[in-house]
Amino acid sequence: MNLPAPERPRHWTVYCDGSAMPNPGRMGIGAVITQPDGTRHTLSQATHTTGCNNEAELRALTLALQALHTRGASAVVAYSDNSILVEQLGAADARPIARLAPLFDEARALLTAFEEASVQWIPRHRNAEADALARGALGFGPKPPPKPWKKRR
Repeated sequence: MNLPAPERPRHWTVYCDGSAMPNPGRMGIGAVITQPDGTRHTLSQATHTTGCNNEAELRALTLALQALHTRGASAVVAYSDNSILVEQLGAADARPIARLAPLFDEARALLTAFEEASVQWIPRHRNAEADALARGALGFGPKPPPKPWKKRR
């Protein structure tokens, strides 16, 4: 009996984050890119411009998408803990942020160049590695873990 070979996953995965210190201030961007076969790549760099945390997040996603195009990816799932970025890229009726409109247009163009692409929100604690890469690009260490909640009596 000849069974078909199992289908290999084709989606690349991106976890991206950006930091602005102070906010607005110097921007650091970080991304963790995982190929369909599990091979991982990281991006970490400081920009030569200043901006806000939303701009840093958007620049991190854009840099990661450009890297995927260079590597020949055709399908991507990107994760960000920035709800503004996810809303702006996912909702056709999202109220545009005028100052960042050209960057959002660039990100949309990059996303549409893939056969399949999505950007999804994740909680901040699930994006710690990308956050550490963004902060590290600016010379800062990772954020400390949140303190546990104490019950009030």
